[in-house]
Amino acid sequence: MKLVSSKKADVLMKGLVSTSELMKAVLDKEIGLRTASKITHLCMFEIPTYHKILSLSDAAMNIAPDLETKIAIINNSVSVYHKLGIANPKVAIMSAVEVVNPAIPATIDAAILKTMNERKQIKGCIIDGPLAMDNALSSEACHHKGIKTEVGGDVDILIMPDLNSANMVNKTINYLAGATMAGIILGARAPIVLTSRADSDRTKLMSIAAAVALS
Repeated sequence: MKLVSSKKADVLMKGLVSTSELMKAVLDKEIGLRTASKITHLCMFEIPTYHKILSLSDAAMNIAPDLETKIAIINNSVSVYHKLGIANPKVAIMSAVEVVNPAIPATIDAAILKTMNERKQIKGCIIDGPLAMDNALSSEACHHKGIKTEVGGDVDILIMPDLNSANMVNKTINYLAGATMAGIILGARAPIVLTSRADSDRTKLMSIAAAVALS
């Protein structure tokens, strides 16, 4: 942490320590990497059955993000795409359903975030939501349900309603979809590679490569 903080190293990577132990050092007032930005996590997937890189946030840092935190999650995730040369990534605000339902708070947040994007309060991306998983990933599902969207079927970033759902989708993609993942913590003064001890060598390599590209 001292090496990264003093700019003698460019990237921090989690090894055989707990995430809580790592984050305690990241947030240390003297040697830590904290900035004014919220700390968020991004998973980037290369999936054989999807036509481009698909990302998901936040599966590791923010347990039950409120609207303000979701805005930070979007901005941090979009900034990664900008640094990788993708000017206007497509962002889906996820829920169990694709209509606003007052009984499901995630759908209300999604509608607000979409409106904020349309009014240029959140820039540099195209946001749609609420979207369920089928219409976020499949244009055919959108067609059958009569959903007109630029995002559905061509999404870049899935913004999940909470850590529980994000973490489960993350691990499902990893274990059942034959995906390679890169996992990065964003919002700090340097990229932080966050992988699981159970992750493959290729996932660890891709996470390092992504962090280096962002550093």
